[in-house]
Amino acid sequence: MSEAVAITERQKRASEWEFTRPPESLWRDAWRRLLRNRAAVVSGIFLTIVIVFAIFADDGIISWALGRESQPLLAPYDYQEADFYNTRAAPSLQRTEEGGFPHIMGTDKYGRDVFSRIVYGGRVSLAVGVLCSLAIMTFGMIYGSISGYLGGSVDTLMMRFVDILYGLPTLLFIILIMVILGSTAGFAAIRNLVLGIGLVSWMGMSRLVRGQFLSLREKEFIEAARMIGARDVSIIARHMIPNSLGPIIVTLTLNMPGLIMYEAILSFIGLGVPPPFPSWGQMINDGWQAMRSNPHLLVFPAVLLSLVMMAFNFVGDGLRDALDPQMRGTT
Repeated sequence: MSEAVAITERQKRASEWEFTRPPESLWRDAWRRLLRNRAAVVSGIFLTIVIVFAIFADDGIISWALGRESQPLLAPYDYQEADFYNTRAAPSLQRTEEGGFPHIMGTDKYGRDVFSRIVYGGRVSLAVGVLCSLAIMTFGMIYGSISGYLGGSVDTLMMRFVDILYGLPTLLFIILIMVILGSTAGFAAIRNLVLGIGLVSWMGMSRLVRGQFLSLREKEFIEAARMIGARDVSIIARHMIPNSLGPIIVTLTLNMPGLIMYEAILSFIGLGVPPPFPSWGQMINDGWQAMRSNPHLLVFPAVLLSLVMMAFNFVGDGLRDALDPQMRGTT
């Protein structure tokens, strides 16, 4: 009898603790559920490794501060270091004759290390993806927030303009912009890629933000903010945008593979970053031309591009499930 009473008391204390425990925030609950998604976690780790290798391929920042030429750091060779006596070498784990790092992914037609060029090429693909996402988020949020918050005839007119842009062939329009901007080297090439892709890719973000704002503008806390005299800019910045960040982050993550693919397509047809600086699309084009005799030149960049796109999709799916308010407490 005493044991049953003790069990009842423990259950009572446990229920009281559950009742008095402070509620868990949406972001902490989302983070906890994201960590339970194994595919998203593994994909996130893989993307982190790719990003770290791309950023620290060489000691560019240190060299710039010291006023000297950059040296390879995580990449074993410089992206344009050629060995004309060792061209189109097959992947190998043996050190070179000079005792250098082995060409684990082989060499291209100029004797340049494929692994090093893939590492450097990640800078272009990932930089274009991230910068395009920031440009799309900025312009899409500004356009969609104005349309959704004002509503009425302004919203109708702005959305009709978006519908017209949706009717344009996206890839053809991007190619046309890139032809007009021309082919340049260095950061200017990345800037042109961001402009070309970003100018035609913000419509979906604007529609998403507009839908979120149309829903939020009727909420009680927005009406309360208006009642106390808050300005429209303050309401948008402090209340409506923070409450729309979940779907925005998910959409940006899910759009990242498409943006990287656009860059790869443009580089594949010669409208991306010009040689000798590598990009994954450019390397796929070079490898495709020698696919029968040297398949490693095509396989490695193509597989890595596919894995990165797949990883972004898994992370995006995980974020979508984690940030869905209807799934709180289900896992």
